[in-house]
Amino acid sequence: MRREPPRTLADYAPLAFPAIMLVVFFVIPFSTMIAVSFFRRQQGGFYTPDFVLDNYARFLSAFFGGVLGFSLMLAVMVAVICVSIGFPFTYLLTKASRRAQIVWLVCILSVLSLSEVIIGFAWSTLFSRTAGITNLLVAVGLMAEPRALLPGFGAVLTGMVYQALPYTILVLYPSLVRLDPTLLEAARTLGASPLRGFFNIIVPAQRNTIVATLIMVFVFALGCYLLPQILGRPQHWTLSVLITDQAIYQSNMPFAAAMAVFLVLISLALVGLTLLIGGTGRQHHDA
Repeated sequence: MRREPPRTLADYAPLAFPAIMLVVFFVIPFSTMIAVSFFRRQQGGFYTPDFVLDNYARFLSAFFGGVLGFSLMLAVMVAVICVSIGFPFTYLLTKASRRAQIVWLVCILSVLSLSEVIIGFAWSTLFSRTAGITNLLVAVGLMAEPRALLPGFGAVLTGMVYQALPYTILVLYPSLVRLDPTLLEAARTLGASPLRGFFNIIVPAQRNTIVATLIMVFVFALGCYLLPQILGRPQHWTLSVLITDQAIYQSNMPFAAAMAVFLVLISLALVGLTLLIGGTGRQHHDA
């Protein structure tokens, strides 16, 4: 069946409501944020309409450039770790029985019901000296005395991976569950081991899905706000934390808007790259 192109104005009616929602909840707020990012800050936390580039010039300083670099590096690490853990786990999950898959998916969905605050304070308890996991290591003789594992970079990375991993699994699951099982069987028939067949057959076949999942998790981790504050030191704070600090505590709304614009542009670029990869993958599949 071929899709007929719209010919009358009534054919565009189903798009009216989504278009209105897009304008009201994205275009107008984002346009306002862009305008404020060029305003001039006044003493006392006020700002006046203007067109200055000082806010973007300050954002390119060594300190804020370092914060941006750290945020990007942390988001990349979270994305790589989540996909490295989530892809083989999801593949093994698709090979389990239907009942086992349902149980695991329900458990994963239950993790999504936890807010970032609950996750942050739960991990802060697990990493604490008084009630943390180091007490178990002391009990089995692996450590001499318990110690706190936070604040620190490892605690921030662990908390963010824990938060993003369920999303990674749920994104990978639909593609892996539809994978043709005869591909791996053919590789086994030709003498390939299960591990070699996994890396030479399954992973290349899911290349577009893996890349799209990496980008999705990267965008998700880039906007992380509470976990770096709860589990890390100020040097582990991401750009999202500094945006809130400038907007609320420093009363510098134009500078906060400039940083937010840059963060949104990065996210939009990566989302566009995801759509491009998905479109390319569909074209190759149709071909």
